[in-house]
Amino acid sequence: MPRFALLLTTLIWGATFPATKAALDQIPPLSFLFLRFLLGAVLVGLCLVLMARPVSVDRAVLRASAIATGWLFLGYVLQTVGLGYTTASNSAFITTLYVVFVPLILRRFGSRSWVAAGIATVGLWCLVKPTTSVNVGDLLTLGCALAFAAHMACLERYTRELDATSLFLWQLVAMSGLLFVAMVWEHPTVSAFEPTTVLLIGLAVTGVLATLAFAVQMWAQQLLAAQQVALIFSLEPAYAAWLAWYFLGESLDWLGWVGSGLILIAVIIGSLGASVPEADRPLQISPAA
Repeated sequence: MPRFALLLTTLIWGATFPATKAALDQIPPLSFLFLRFLLGAVLVGLCLVLMARPVSVDRAVLRASAIATGWLFLGYVLQTVGLGYTTASNSAFITTLYVVFVPLILRRFGSRSWVAAGIATVGLWCLVKPTTSVNVGDLLTLGCALAFAAHMACLERYTRELDATSLFLWQLVAMSGLLFVAMVWEHPTVSAFEPTTVLLIGLAVTGVLATLAFAVQMWAQQLLAAQQVALIFSLEPAYAAWLAWYFLGESLDWLGWVGSGLILIAVIIGSLGASVPEADRPLQISPAA
């Protein structure tokens, strides 16, 4: 059940690419991210109020939220800045290298995970066809992949030890605050926030559906090992390519279809293992007081 839920979640993540791409013709990227996370934080907060669900302000929860949010924010910023110096294909490929970095961070060296990660990497290369030259944008995006991998590793541990619902809300709130500062630095014009159909659709997909997807991820990471989550998420660029091909008329050649198939095979291989095997327990490293 959690694997199937993550497959649907990844479809939503993939849908955010064409939705965001269309919205960015109107609004700068960091400003759009601010609106997206602010909308998510408001909706989740309202749901918790209506459900009379208490939110923990325990020091451990706030500390864990700060650590996880730091990695998440760093990932988004490095990805956004890196896009200014590299191609979209390079960004998509390098970002999804978290499928390799997650088991490295958690020191998990099972043969099944590495075979699946290797197949997924080859599939990603075929799908996005990045250039072989390396520039500063590629290095920034590599840092983004490491940050997203660290965030997944954090969630595996924290969602098991702490109140996952409170952890979820505080991450949304913290991301909204950090992105507000980033948005001010970006100096957006008033017209960028005009409630056009494109912007509203973009926010509906990223602020509502993607927030729901994030909630599913928080739940699933209590049940699945982080490297399995990363493998399933490697389907995101494949979903994005399929949706862009279908809805936006973007081309997808035979090599792209082969790459998509390899990623799907990798996900199937990686998902055959146990959910949270004894050997794959999260590292017990306590955050600094």
